[in-house]
Amino acid sequence: MNSFADLGSSKLESSLNDELKKHVSAYDKCKDLPEDELFTPAEFDSSEAEMGGYSNYSYWKATLRAFLHNKTAVFFLTVIVIVLAFTFIQPLLPNQRSAKTIYNDPETGIQIVNRQPDSEFWFGTNSIGQDLWARTWAGTRTSLGIGFAVACWEALFGTVIGLLWGYVRKLDTFFTEFYNIFDNVPQTLVLILISYIMKPGVNTIIFALCLTGWLGMARFIRNQVVIIRDRDYNLASRCLGTSTGRIITKNLLPYLVSVITLRMALAIPEAIGNEVFVTYIGIGLPTDMASLGNLVQAGRLVMSQPELRYQLLFPTAVLAVITISLYIVGNSFADAADPKNHVD
Repeated sequence: MNSFADLGSSKLESSLNDELKKHVSAYDKCKDLPEDELFTPAEFDSSEAEMGGYSNYSYWKATLRAFLHNKTAVFFLTVIVIVLAFTFIQPLLPNQRSAKTIYNDPETGIQIVNRQPDSEFWFGTNSIGQDLWARTWAGTRTSLGIGFAVACWEALFGTVIGLLWGYVRKLDTFFTEFYNIFDNVPQTLVLILISYIMKPGVNTIIFALCLTGWLGMARFIRNQVVIIRDRDYNLASRCLGTSTGRIITKNLLPYLVSVITLRMALAIPEAIGNEVFVTYIGIGLPTDMASLGNLVQAGRLVMSQPELRYQLLFPTAVLAVITISLYIVGNSFADAADPKNHVD
């Protein structure tokens, strides 16, 4: 073993000596050369000197790419787009019936009541002879309008209150007490009281839901802002004299896109569910107005009769498709909007 080790050591030493001799020889050749032959000065280019690093990163492109990688979310997005599109183009299609018209048998003149689904009435008719196909899609339009109106108000008002509440310390006490006043009153009680005080209708439902719907968004935004408001880049912005509005819009708001998107996506089915609830207990929209709440309430009354359960099945199925799809798409988009998921 020692002979092998000595042999390896001698070879390594010989190799190092050879390399050293090469460098010494190259140095001897160059040491007597003039300086202009040894070094070539680099030309100065001001445009190249100002060039910094370049990245083709785009937040929204990265968000879209991350979202499209989720096949389940893409499927449910396709479903919700198809349902929403069909909901609004359905009245424009040929041979569509009115949602309010009561249909009679042309031979007998008797109302076509409780007819089960067939080739003429795809979803059947209700207890007074109205076409459930037309009423289901008309009710979906009404409920979606309520849901989107409440979600937009929650996103706008709740976000503004949450940002000011979390960042401006002088307003913390005021907004805390303001929040406690509204939060201590149950939303169900507010819905019931507003429905009794005001005339039943779409505007009443929207007003009642908007009155307290912003609370969850504001509290959540406030908590997120408190976490990031004293980070180094925000402190540096304040030291440089950056205005509060610019810090909120440029430093804080981009971090909250995923949170706002998720809360908005959940607010739509929640508002629809609340509309169904208040109508279910009898203080929602007028019974002659088509809405998912009215249809579920009417179907509940006849669900004990097996041959009439279709009146509950179809509006409930549409409601389930919308709420589940919005929930999954909202969660997936919130995950995709998180910059941590943009790294491939």
